[in-house]
Amino acid sequence: MNIIAQELNQIIQKNSPYIFEMLSAIGKELFFPKGILSQSAEAKQRAHKINATIGIAKEKKHIMHLPSVMSPIQGISPDNAINYAPSFGIPELRNRWKEWQQENNPSLNNAQTSLPIVTSGITHGISTFADVWVDPDDVVILPSMIWGNYNMILNVKKGARISQFPIFNDKNGYHLAAFKEKLEEEAQKNKKIIVLLNFPHNPTGYTITASEADTMAKILIEIAEKGTNIIVLVDDSYFGLFYEPETLKESFFTRICNKHPRLLAVKLDGATKEHYVWGLRVGFITYGCMISDNVSQVYDALEKKTAGCIRGTISNASHLSQSIIVQAMKQAAFKSEKKDKFEILNQRAHRVKEVLQHPKYKDAWDVYPFNSGYFMCIRLKHIQAEKLRVHLLDKYGVGLIALGERDIRVAFSCIEIEEIQELFDIVLQGVKDLS
Repeated sequence: MNIIAQELNQIIQKNSPYIFEMLSAIGKELFFPKGILSQSAEAKQRAHKINATIGIAKEKKHIMHLPSVMSPIQGISPDNAINYAPSFGIPELRNRWKEWQQENNPSLNNAQTSLPIVTSGITHGISTFADVWVDPDDVVILPSMIWGNYNMILNVKKGARISQFPIFNDKNGYHLAAFKEKLEEEAQKNKKIIVLLNFPHNPTGYTITASEADTMAKILIEIAEKGTNIIVLVDDSYFGLFYEPETLKESFFTRICNKHPRLLAVKLDGATKEHYVWGLRVGFITYGCMISDNVSQVYDALEKKTAGCIRGTISNASHLSQSIIVQAMKQAAFKSEKKDKFEILNQRAHRVKEVLQHPKYKDAWDVYPFNSGYFMCIRLKHIQAEKLRVHLLDKYGVGLIALGERDIRVAFSCIEIEEIQELFDIVLQGVKDLS
């Protein structure tokens, strides 16, 4: 094992042996290399005469560039647009994002968390998490309805076992009893369990209530107290898009961060959807755990292992994308612009609810609970989802997503409010066509 990896492991193991136990075999081997990177960083600070360490081309003391490349980019210098970024992410963005997390999650203001590490979107964040924390045959607990890429990354690529519980009870709330039963079942069989929670949820568009969040946190802490190591991966891709008063307005990360030595909270979030910049691919990984001593050293070690993983896969996320996010968040109009876009989605969600209250739909489908995010789902009563999806596409030019045998996902985020009534009337007609 590399000596740097050994040193990081010693720091983690000495101060938090449970967190060390949770690392995957790869995670234990990971480190952030010194070598060329550290020498280049040192030279950047001290080589005041000539710096011949950086693997880029420079011209007149600035990064070499083609005017035809830079001409479409306004307001960002070549040094901040097409240069390499650190594998950890641009320091200014990391600090600003941590402030953003605390501003939108007031419960975190007294919590000790790591500095966010920048990923190339949240999908890359999940993949990086899997490398650092997931071994083949580890169990990952998920609700019955999931985003398909979870299975691709965690099961197909990493060999983890997916264990699921029903997402909703018969009262249209989160199935807390099934959640507890599944966690207790897997805790009896495994020294470590991984729980992946995604709110607002893809595909249903459901966010738990504050009361449900409190109950789920209590369940997790009680299981940790009985001796099971638990990693809770909180996927906050659609964070902030909450449309009903009863929904939890903070990340579930706040409920479990720093709560038990055997409980590691991992927050995945990003500008991707929060700031409506899907193609810029800027996400973050943040750690929260209960450590009695040398907290900053442990977080530093975890950040270095995570950045080492990124260094060994994509090297770094786009410098240009990160610079755009930093500059946007500094703008005076930034928050008001976000509020305007939120209101558009909020109105669409409520229009969907209004339309679906009409009794003419009740014989065709049931509506899954939804209160947030981009999506909502219906469960067809008599027609197969894939058959209906193809029929709607072929006959009416309407595109929806079929999930499993009976479920249809509707992305109301990408349709205009005046199209919503027409959309569901066409879906109803498609059901009648096939009945």
